This record gives sequence, C-alpha cells and structure tokens, in this order.
Amino acid sequence: MRAAMAAAEVDDDVLGHDPTVARLEARAAELTGKDAALFVTSGTQANLIALLTHCGRGDEYLCGQNAHTYRYEQGGAAALGGIVPQPVEVEPDGTLDLDRLEAVVKPDDPHFARTRLLCLENTYNGIAVGADYGRQARRFADRHGLAVHLDGARLFNAAVALGVDARELGAGADTVSFCLSKGLGAPVGSMLCGASDFIAEARRARKVLGGAMRQSGVVAAAGLVALDENLARLADDHANAARLAEGLAGVSALEVRPAATNMVFATVRRGSPDELAAHLGALGVLVLARQPLRLVTHLDVGAADVETAIEAFASYEPAASLS
Repeated sequence: MRAAMAAAEVDDDVLGHDPTVARLEARAAELTGKDAALFVTSGTQANLIALLTHCGRGDEYLCGQNAHTYRYEQGGAAALGGIVPQPVEVEPDGTLDLDRLEAVVKPDDPHFARTRLLCLENTYNGIAVGADYGRQARRFADRHGLAVHLDGARLFNAAVALGVDARELGAGADTVSFCLSKGLGAPVGSMLCGASDFIAEARRARKVLGGAMRQSGVVAAAGLVALDENLARLADDHANAARLAEGLAGVSALEVRPAATNMVFATVRRGSPDELAAHLGALGVLVLARQPLRLVTHLDVGAADVETAIEAFASYEPAASLS
C-alpha cells in the first residue's frame, strides 16, 4: 500500500484532473452499483456531504437514535446545514421500525420541517442489516417521497457476513457511503456513491467543507489497494472475532456477546473498565476503557494476536477479588 502511494500518478483533483482519484471513484461506483462516486476525507464528511446535498435548510432527516450521523458526528447536519434530525429508537437487529418512522414523518404543513430523507446504517454494533430490510425501507421512502442515504461505513463487512454482493445491500438507497479505512486498511478516506448528477452537486459540498484536495491521488492509491486486495480477506477478520468471543466467554469478569462481523462487545462485570485496561496495557494489549468494551479485529490483528489477547484477558483478576 505504501509502495502504491509512493508511485501514484497524480494531478490536481480540485480541478478533477487526478487520474488515480478518478480510478478510485470509478471502482467505488462499480462495487456499489451506482453511477458515480466521490473521494472524501472521512466517513463523517461523506455522511455530511450526503445530508447537505439531499436536504436544504429547515428540511428534516429520519435516523436512528444511535445513528452515527446523529450521535457521533457533532450534529454537523444541524450545525452546518440547518437540517433537522428526527431520531427513532434502533431495533436490536439494527433496523428502524417502519411503523415508528411512519408516525414521525411530517405532514405537508408550514408548522413542521419538511421530511426529505431517510438515513440508514447497514451495520449496527457489528450486526449486518440484510438487503430485505433495505427493500422494505425503499418502499416506505417511495410512499413518502423520501430519498434514502445508507451510511455503509463497513459495507463490505456486512456483504461478507451476509454472503451477498455489496450492490444488493445498497440497491434500495439513492446514496451509499463506505470507509476505505477500518477493515479495508487504508490510512484515510471514504467514498460517497450515487447518481452522476447527485455526485456533481456533492462535489460542490465537499469544496465548501474544505474537503477538496490537490494531489490526493497519493492517498487514493491506498484506497485502490484496499479495494483490490483487502475485500477478500475480511472473512479472516470475522473468523478472528468469533475466536476472540469464544475465548473471552470463559473469562469470569466479563459478559461477552457473540461476535458480529469483526466486532466483539464485552461488559466488565467485576472490576472496572479502567482497571482492566491498565492490566491489559501492562501486557501489551491496548483497549479503550469503555463500557461495554468494543473489540475490533482487522488486517493488523492476526490469529496469534487474538490468542495473546485472550491470554491477557484471562489473567485479569479484579483488585476487589484479591483480598
């Protein structure tokens, strides 16, 4: 990947002349079954650009209460676009109940914001949301005249887990975003995919957000390597996550959920996340001290690393248990 970055053919992407970026955008469009794609700096920026392009000031989008666009992106759509979020609770399987959504779609009345967009996610806490739900959501959106944006940060993890083509998962959405980092291993970048006219408008939004870069083929080259070489190995991450969950299930201080795609969630039942993180850190295993712990496998974590992590967790004895 670094060799590809060093050898990348570049030009000025602000002017649309960078050939490596063009190849990456064409590849992303092909993989998602859309007409065109836009290379952006991050998943947050991809989602924000989508929202700014789909909606105007005073418009509303529907999303999950724990959706990344609503909870983890600083309310960017509202702060920068004047776009109103309407969240609903997320179901345990990562879907949004269509009856709940039905109840919050606003009537055509000047007292209300205009509901314009349904924003979905296709993995939720690692759980892959299937194409059947996407088709149901599409029918719901069409009934209400809404566009659909799919935040597909881990789109290809979901496709691998479900055994379907990524195009199928995004078929019901007008726009799809996905990250080149995370499991695909690129150092930076995300893609926003959709119709050609939409992407042309999205390019304007990228510019005003400061996301247009000059010789960005240097980092786009890493994205091409990620798509060409790292899609097929995502199943390895899922297998490693399953083994991690299996191993941690025997640690009495933890309550462990079964692995979902490449994620394992573990709740610390004895001791504390801070205490556990300090113990693991002393053994060379780094985790964020949070409740529950979110443990994610990727291309830099191999099967041997998983066994090392299991051993480190197994050696944890909460201080309160030592007396």
